[in-house]
Amino acid sequence: MDDLIGTVDDTARWVAHHRATESARPDALFHDPFAARLAGAEGAAIAEGAAPAAGGGDGWYLTARTVLIDEAVAAAIADGCDTVVNLGAGLDARPYRLDLPADLEWIEVDLPAILEHKAAVLAAETPRCRLRRVPLDLAGDGLADLLAGLADRRILVLSEGLVMYLSPDEADALADVLRAAGVHRWCLDLSSAGVGSVMAERNRGILHRAPWRFLPADGVAHFEDRGWAADRIDSLFVAALELGRLDSPEAHRLAAGPQPDPRAPGDAPWSGVVTLAPAR
Repeated sequence: MDDLIGTVDDTARWVAHHRATESARPDALFHDPFAARLAGAEGAAIAEGAAPAAGGGDGWYLTARTVLIDEAVAAAIADGCDTVVNLGAGLDARPYRLDLPADLEWIEVDLPAILEHKAAVLAAETPRCRLRRVPLDLAGDGLADLLAGLADRRILVLSEGLVMYLSPDEADALADVLRAAGVHRWCLDLSSAGVGSVMAERNRGILHRAPWRFLPADGVAHFEDRGWAADRIDSLFVAALELGRLDSPEAHRLAAGPQPDPRAPGDAPWSGVVTLAPAR
């Protein structure tokens, strides 16, 4: 299993495999006809190796995350966003599968190798909006330059499955760059240290070489203290229950009790999808 995971990019194949699995269900919550091709045999092998340690895998978590971010994209476009900048875009196929305005510009930002892989796999497909791919290492200054060139736009930034792999300093720097650029909305998924510990134990092969590093005890408040305001906060656990992807007695027992405070989860297990806007 460890041999299958070399970098964070390999986790994108794992995530794509779970999108393919959800899409194949008769009651699928979304349809991604490209996911299986993007995941390839590597994605299936990674997921198969992880499933025994994960007690059935983490499909509920990844499915709920996909649904909530799809909703965030739709809400931002309805609110006037005309540009989506997807940071750490990985093997995401939203420009091809979502109902998007034809004049929307969708900019995928990631390292060259994974963007090249995706471009090759989807070469015969047509995106539903204007799509641009920008090879970029987010550790450098290129993101600020990219956003400066979009100063007249209403921008939604997506960072699905990204911030947990950053160091705390890198996560803070990203938040500051996005706020300084005046982006309209920033949608990200955020987890506490409690979830990080559970995921690391259940997915040792996946996260051994791609560990989660940014797991703030102050949760959403961490970014609110840096000049952001939470527009929407959705618990992934609660969403998975409501969507029918968690249905065990233990899950319902936990849901019946008090839920962790997303602004102060501490070590309690909490994960959510959060949409932020610059505070006024």
